[in-house]
Amino acid sequence: MRYHNITKDDMKNGDGLRVVLWVAGCNHCCKGCQNPCTWDPDGGLPFDEAAEAEIYEQLDKSYISGITFSGGDPLFPGNKADVADLISRVKEKYPDKTVWLYTGDLWENIYNYPMMKNIDVVVDGEFMIDKLDVTLMWKGSSNQRVVDVKATLNSDDPSVPVLYCDDYYK
Repeated sequence: MRYHNITKDDMKNGDGLRVVLWVAGCNHCCKGCQNPCTWDPDGGLPFDEAAEAEIYEQLDKSYISGITFSGGDPLFPGNKADVADLISRVKEKYPDKTVWLYTGDLWENIYNYPMMKNIDVVVDGEFMIDKLDVTLMWKGSSNQRVVDVKATLNSDDPSVPVLYCDDYYK
């Protein structure tokens, strides 16, 4: 896996203060994407022990709510296994921190991935410039959904997403 950046004290990519890992590689290539430099899976830097230690250094801070995986696309085929492994290590080391993941894929296509059991929130769907809405929380276009993964997986039909904070954030 390769990555472009590790953002510290981020307030825009999930609930609370977060550390964000921006992975390289995306095959959605959404028109109007805010991060087209992350599309190339060979771009950025190799994710190594030093990068992982940098993430842990941030997660050690009590005021950091958790980690967000973005990019690029963490579920890009070249990223999926490494992202799943890192999420497992993070959840084992920091069980009380939340894990958010942004993907252009739809929940209906990814809900059965084994890694979902370690993820708290997924923001799904491709960014659509014609549905841009800067008033939305944690997403760029109105077609995207902020999925409460735990509630959805514990529901009668886990293929139907339960939205995170559905009453307030639509």
